[in-house]
This record gives sequence, structure tokens and C-alpha cells, in this order.
Amino acid sequence: MPHLSASFVTLARSRRPVRLGLVLGLSALAFGLAGCAGWSDKLPSVATMVTPYKVDVLQGNVVTREQAQALQTGMSRNQVRDVLGSPLLQSVFHADRWDYVFTLRRQGQEPQQRKLAVFFKGDVMERFESDELPSEAEFVASLDARRPTEKQPALVASEEQLKAFQERNAVAENATEPAQPSAAPATSYPPLESSGAGR
Repeated sequence: MPHLSASFVTLARSRRPVRLGLVLGLSALAFGLAGCAGWSDKLPSVATMVTPYKVDVLQGNVVTREQAQALQTGMSRNQVRDVLGSPLLQSVFHADRWDYVFTLRRQGQEPQQRKLAVFFKGDVMERFESDELPSEAEFVASLDARRPTEKQPALVASEEQLKAFQERNAVAENATEPAQPSAAPATSYPPLESSGAGR
């Protein structure tokens, strides 16, 4: 029995530094995290520094002011479809009404939403109602709003630039020697097979 208790005491003594190190490490980690909590209001969080990419959401039919101006009372359904495209909403309960809805959601921009409703009497267009529609140029400009405005390079060269270009090319042409003409190709070739071999 004394042998058993001695081995237990030896085992307990050998684990004491491991347990003490574990307790000290966990308490240092807890104090460190508690100390970091006080800095959270002074430092920006990772969530505010990194913004996730959001996909542009484009839904519906783009209807411009020019298209709406092309609509005329008395047009058939096919003619309206040729001008505006197929409607986004076509209800069974409202067969005499076509709704064109357009929405665009982009990161960093205000969402765009426009509606146009076309009313028919039978197969003939009677009238239409719409929100304020942009012209085609205004709509395209709204799509390019995120792009930075960069100064475009001049595409026309001045007389001085053309002279300098011609002088550089003249110097480059004089520096290279003309290639020597190669020897004329042979006009007669040896036969591929000898006439009496291998038969």
C-alpha cells in the first residue's frame, strides 16, 4: 500500500505545473479579452472596414421616354409589344392591362423603380399611365454613375507631335541596314527514288 500512495503523490506533483500553467494561461487570456473590450468603441470593427460585394439586381423592362412617346392610341397589342417588349406582368383577371415594371438595385446608389401600365379595349390600346421616365441617354448615364471620371487622352496629334514622330521613325529606319537578298531557290531537285532500286 505504501508503494501505491507514493506513486500517486509523484503523479500529483508531476501534473501540478501543467495545471498551474493552464490556469494561468486561461486567466491571462480572459484578462486580455476583457482589456480589448474597452478598445472596441475607439477602433473600427472589421465589419465596418470590409463591405461584402453585393450583386446588381436588375428586374423588369427598361422603358425610356422615347419608347413611351412612340405609343399612340389605337395601336394593336402586337404593335405595343414591338415598341415596349413583352410585359412583365400580365394578369388573367385584368386581361386588358399590361404592366411594365423596372427595378435596379446597386451597391452605393439609390434604388431605381419605374412603372408603366398600358390599358387596352379589346385588341386596341386605349391609354397608358407611367411614372416619370428617363430618356435613353439619362438611363445610360445613371448606369455609369459609379465609374470614376477619367480624363480621356487626346486622340488628335498636333503638328509638332507629328514632326517628332516622323523624325524618330526616320532615325530608326536609317539605323537598321537593309536585309541582303537571299540566294535564289534551286530550280532542279534530285529524284526521290532511284530508278532501279528495290523492285
